[in-house]
Amino acid sequence: MSQPTWDTLITGATVIDGTGDVPTLEDIAIADGKVAARGPRLDQSQAKDVVNAQGKWLMPGLLDIHTHFDLEVELVPGLPEAVRHGTTTVVFGNCSLGLVYGAQRRNGEDPIVDCFARVENIPKSVLGKVADAVDWDDSKAYLDHFDKLALGPNVVPMIPHSMLRAEVMGLKESVSRLPSDAEIKQMENLIEKGMDEGYVGFSTDALPFHYLANDPHRKTKIPSQWGSFGELKTLTNVVRKHDRVWQATPPKDSPPQVARNFMLTSGLLFGKTLKVTAVAAMDLTTNKALSKLALVLSRVLNWGPLKGHFRFQALAAPFRTWWDGPINPLAEEIDELRALNEPDLEERDARQALLNDPDYVERFRAMWNHGKSGFNLANLLRILRRERMAFSRQPSEMTFVTVPGQDWAGESFADVLARLQQWQRSGTGHKSEAEAELFASFPTGSDGVIRDDTDFMLHMLRTFDIDFRWSLVSANKDPKITRELLFNPRVLPGFNDSGAHLTNMAFYDGNLRGLQMAQDEGMDRVAWHVKRLTRDPADFFGINAGRIDVGSQADIILVDPKALASYDSDANTKPVFRDAFGHEQMVNRSDGVVTHTFVAGKLAWAGNDFGPELGKTRMGRVLVHRSKDVAASRPAAAELPQAA
Repeated sequence: MSQPTWDTLITGATVIDGTGDVPTLEDIAIADGKVAARGPRLDQSQAKDVVNAQGKWLMPGLLDIHTHFDLEVELVPGLPEAVRHGTTTVVFGNCSLGLVYGAQRRNGEDPIVDCFARVENIPKSVLGKVADAVDWDDSKAYLDHFDKLALGPNVVPMIPHSMLRAEVMGLKESVSRLPSDAEIKQMENLIEKGMDEGYVGFSTDALPFHYLANDPHRKTKIPSQWGSFGELKTLTNVVRKHDRVWQATPPKDSPPQVARNFMLTSGLLFGKTLKVTAVAAMDLTTNKALSKLALVLSRVLNWGPLKGHFRFQALAAPFRTWWDGPINPLAEEIDELRALNEPDLEERDARQALLNDPDYVERFRAMWNHGKSGFNLANLLRILRRERMAFSRQPSEMTFVTVPGQDWAGESFADVLARLQQWQRSGTGHKSEAEAELFASFPTGSDGVIRDDTDFMLHMLRTFDIDFRWSLVSANKDPKITRELLFNPRVLPGFNDSGAHLTNMAFYDGNLRGLQMAQDEGMDRVAWHVKRLTRDPADFFGINAGRIDVGSQADIILVDPKALASYDSDANTKPVFRDAFGHEQMVNRSDGVVTHTFVAGKLAWAGNDFGPELGKTRMGRVLVHRSKDVAASRPAAAELPQAA
């Protein structure tokens, strides 16, 4: 009897192959990490292992195109929070931040901690562990070091602008002056070197509320914010020449600057098209105009004669964020809240000093009440949903998660405030003696009742600091508009921010939520959307991924369509303690929706648990641009020794 020639045979699956074509019933054979055969009723005797996939969808592994997994991969290279949701390829080095040039700890500077801590809301203790693990100082060595890691998914790094500036100028100099002509040339040369090494693109950041986290820079924006348009044009011209991707965040408070920057995509104006992807197309609750403007801008920039190739990124979920008292990325946009975010988490005294400063309290009160009442332009803009602030500050929209000693989970601030006011008037209506004791500590106005929700919020911050948790949906509340953005052909799905904002966000299952929306509209929409989660982003970034053609790397997932249809992401989002971080993290648990995740033919996830080799043997690999992909010369996963 002949020996089996295939490692795994998946039988009876509904194959959605990422081309957008009608799904078919097929078997898929895997051998040596690649797709070996496809077709109906393949010979099971040729396989060492057979997986019965009847009733399941089979598709290429999903791409997560906006992550900050470049941090976690150094501590937990299996990236379990990705593979459990069917993600087999992750793009990182986004938002101008990354590890391409190593720890860059020179002259007392610590750029990884300084740049990531507030921009991506990652505790300094976690960032310090990452920086301590770094043993390279060069972009080529960074790519090479992935061959030594027991990767779960494939990883796709980009050249990050903030770290590039710090590498050439030093962190302090990069945020205090313009670069010299020689330094611009050096940056240009380093990007050229990166493109020659195969990096798929270059990332920048222009969001005006991204600040450094260490003294003496806590009131200073990250290095990418200091680049001029001339610098941006020079550096993206290198990216343009190599047909790579520029990932950008817009200078949102300056529409003319947004238009000027993104017009760099135009092949008509600049001789060759530049591929651009930008964060993010979302429907803000406070400003309905922005999502419409995003779609208009996409149409203009991709207008045929301009020869542009521009894609906003979209989130397939309501944009819910969790707050630790005042700590949240949205807070950085507002001066008064940003002041509470500047101190380190453990520096409670610094926040208390602000909250007890009469001048600060008056500024906070003016901010919190801005546009919430009266006959004025600010209130008119609020009513018309044209505010500039990213969240509304309406107590009815803010929901308690945990409060020490209180049973307020799931209640809105408005609910508790109303009960407080009743108790202050009559001494009745309290839920418990503990609540009455807390109510007794709140301030009162001349009539014996707390004045408003501003005093309520200030007292909560003074009493509990970062120890009370609450949440807010600040965008994508309307499912119809969310679908319109997600399914727009000029928009890429995948603004998931996986690996960042450890306690403030959780969209690891974002691609599954998009598939769930597509499922509501039938299999034609599912087939089209699978293409947008696999082949389309792979082609956009120019990488060998997102396919299940014979000979391609066997990155394959199986999805249970019944489990997908009934999946409730909100009910399955929770904090867990991650030993590798020594810290809690907000995660999603879609267990059972993805029944199998294979990376290079190896089982990474099996429905309710991880494959036995995840994090022990290298499965994925670093993916570079197709023009530079020499995967055949890299050791196969089976040739690597198992990790200890």
